[in-house]
Amino acid sequence: MKTSYFLFLFFAFLLSSCFHKIARVACVGDSITEGYGLAVQSKTAYPVILNNILGTRYSVLNCGRSATTLQKKGDFPYWISKEFSNVFAYKPNIIIIKLGTNDTKPQNWHADAYEKDYQALIDTLHTISNHPKIYVCLPVPVFKTEWGINDSTLVHGVIPIVERLAQKNELAVIDLYHGMNEEAANFPDNVHPNEKAAKVMAGIIADKIIQK
Repeated sequence: MKTSYFLFLFFAFLLSSCFHKIARVACVGDSITEGYGLAVQSKTAYPVILNNILGTRYSVLNCGRSATTLQKKGDFPYWISKEFSNVFAYKPNIIIIKLGTNDTKPQNWHADAYEKDYQALIDTLHTISNHPKIYVCLPVPVFKTEWGINDSTLVHGVIPIVERLAQKNELAVIDLYHGMNEEAANFPDNVHPNEKAAKVMAGIIADKIIQK
């Protein structure tokens, strides 16, 4: 009798595991998300590592596109990328937004437009039918100005706006700026993480998702 009972519990557990709902995670971002500069993006970009860390109950899709801006009038708006369309096709349960690094370029930066377009992005993503939970990231540091991308605009422009919109929309914040501040040696071009830094990023994001 006791053996039969334990067998019943075992098979019940297996059955519940088989039917456990997998949470879909979409990582929205630019080249840092896509995996620019990494030898094998498909294996070492942070969304791929995040997928491995989170395990079988999650499925992570890399929706990063290099050079994109959050602003609609930036030199390559994320809004017109195929990756943006992929987010909606994927119908994620969780969305990670990490955009703003390319917006710091002098020709792109307009604080009012950045805030307006960020709010528009949040509102647009909220139209996805299964009502995904949205996390907003404070972007990783810029360790030295490159291609016009600079840390000053990030600190004094991008980050305060992201924090303000997170509070306004009651969204969780993932602080990659301070979390990655000691990783300068792992940003070979001062903007993009190498494999080691991508792994640190993925760990920070995974911890936040698991905390819920």
